[in-house]
Amino acid sequence: MFVLGIDPGLSRCGYGLVRRHGRRQRAEAAGVIRTDPATPLPLRLAELQAEVRDLITEYQPDHVAIERVLFQVNVSTAMQTGQASGVVMAEAASAGCQVTLYSPNEVKSAVAGWGGADKGQMAQMVETLLGIDVPLRPVDAADAVAVALCHLAMVPGSTVSRAGRSGADLPREGAVSQ
Repeated sequence: MFVLGIDPGLSRCGYGLVRRHGRRQRAEAAGVIRTDPATPLPLRLAELQAEVRDLITEYQPDHVAIERVLFQVNVSTAMQTGQASGVVMAEAASAGCQVTLYSPNEVKSAVAGWGGADKGQMAQMVETLLGIDVPLRPVDAADAVAVALCHLAMVPGSTVSRAGRSGADLPREGAVSQ
């Protein structure tokens, strides 16, 4: 199974691609798609859509897992995040990928073992589970890899287990980012 994990956002949309063979997971790529806040909203959404399309075309994931937006204090940010998430869902569905949404607590529970894990604990678990020696940066990329790992853990009969290989060749800063 090959999963594209998404930590949605309009200014910074994290992505992480994790492939599973049997019980072993391997991170294939991770990064952040950035859009310029000075650009009009429709153009930013179109840019995000094109970048997601390029990721799906290049890597051909079977599944796209997206972290669900549950609550944000800033209404404008929540709306933009929701719009970004919708663009990703539509593009993934158009490409024939299975799309699944997970709450932040589901992601934390699946990867770190409890829903109260902080970002540092999550990043450490992602690196440990995948055998990555260098911290994933920016944090949005690590969050997206965690979403992909959550999906792999949620598939019936699955468990998240330590990778057999190092993730040393994993891109650290948005291979598709601008």
